[in-house]
Amino acid sequence: MKKIGLISDTHNYFDDRFHRLFADVDEIWHAGDVGDMATLEAIRRFKPLRAVYGNIDGTEVRHQLKETERFTCEGADILMTHIGGYPGRYEPRILEIMRTNAPAVFIAGHSHILKVIYDKKYSYLHLNPGACGLSGFHTIRTALRFAIDGGEVKQMEILELGARRQ
Repeated sequence: MKKIGLISDTHNYFDDRFHRLFADVDEIWHAGDVGDMATLEAIRRFKPLRAVYGNIDGTEVRHQLKETERFTCEGADILMTHIGGYPGRYEPRILEIMRTNAPAVFIAGHSHILKVIYDKKYSYLHLNPGACGLSGFHTIRTALRFAIDGGEVKQMEILELGARRQ
């Protein structure tokens, strides 16, 4: 079993509370819009990190990260990108993947809206942790914490971090 902390849209801000909230996770996954190298390095110093770049990330961050990551974690096929859409509203490149080789778990960020949706059509779990940074149009900052065991997502928790402008 592997415990995961899932965040997105930090926009140059890694909340100090993650040191407590993610103390027991094995890895942090970041679904894009890290913001800057200082934020990326702060997360990397804290926990092992899997991350993709987002539309606000500059050249330095993009040289460190890929646009899309596909990997296996504890037997689950994971696909992560920043701009990918969600069930019923996929970006074209993601829709093609869903039609031909859907993962068990698809993670996207960008919308700043937390979503946990099972897509019955393509038989996978969609996760969007919302946004945990201080900039954007979201009202409440959010993240997800869960475990993957035997190819299944378990122990899903929604973390609310308070108002965007605290």
